[in-house]
Amino acid sequence: MNIPKTLSILSAVIVVGLSMSGIAGSEEGNRPSKGVSPEIVAGFIHSVIESDRTLYTTHVVERMQETGTVIASEAWESRNALPLPAQMLLLSGAKVKEKGIGLEYRLASLLPIYKKNGPATDFERHGLAAVERDPSQPFTGYVTRGEKTYFQAIYSDRAVSKACVNCHNTHLLSPKRDRKLGDVMGGIIISFPVD
Repeated sequence: MNIPKTLSILSAVIVVGLSMSGIAGSEEGNRPSKGVSPEIVAGFIHSVIESDRTLYTTHVVERMQETGTVIASEAWESRNALPLPAQMLLLSGAKVKEKGIGLEYRLASLLPIYKKNGPATDFERHGLAAVERDPSQPFTGYVTRGEKTYFQAIYSDRAVSKACVNCHNTHLLSPKRDRKLGDVMGGIIISFPVD
């Protein structure tokens, strides 16, 4: 699997979705009179992120570990290993943020292994609690940062593989050690400007 190519494809799909909504890549006067709602754009973005993460987890990480070809490790850079699925999503989110189009996404949890992956705002705290109660529905709304308004969507993030469960159940800093496949582990937080 070519990880840089996958990230490029992910970025292209996201930019197309944002362009369809009139959020990115449009000049004044060229904006369509009717755009795609922020809820739909967030759904497009989440669909790509979730699919990419699930495929990376099941077809790369699990497969490579089962065959003993390579392991996934939290210390992947120093151990010549694969990034864990959560790390891959965070790396991808950081790369997209570097593009400067205003799109951001990350993983967060009410019970994170590392505090930096906890909720950063009350909106995120309420959203993570909401998707834990009802994982079938995203928690969405508008937030203001400085003078800009952003649409933010929080989608449930489930344990899709043994690698997710094992990491959380055995990590020394994990506040919860009884995770099972399918459990809501936290949320994927997507944010982009709408003004």
